[in-house]
Amino acid sequence: MSQAFTAIATLVAKSGQQALLKRELTALVQPSREETGCQYYNLHQDAEDPGTFYVLERWDDEAALEFHNATAHFQHFLSQTREAIEHFEIKRLLLIP
Repeated sequence: MSQAFTAIATLVAKSGQQALLKRELTALVQPSREETGCQYYNLHQDAEDPGTFYVLERWDDEAALEFHNATAHFQHFLSQTREAIEHFEIKRLLLIP
């Protein structure tokens, strides 16, 4: 995808792992926002299911997201949360002007 797009990441914590996942997701926000190609990166927690988190992201292109996925801070996040995540899905959306 060589055009800008929005990504919505959905992450569901395993039982008893909500605090760990929230802490690690929160730590990911600021360094991700500072990456070249990141237009926004916002973390949300489901109001009715606090073990479910959404990250709303906007990237200049697929290369920017690939760069993000390879960063040390994202790789650290993966290593710290590997056993804490029940479900992890990312959707790519194109804005219709």
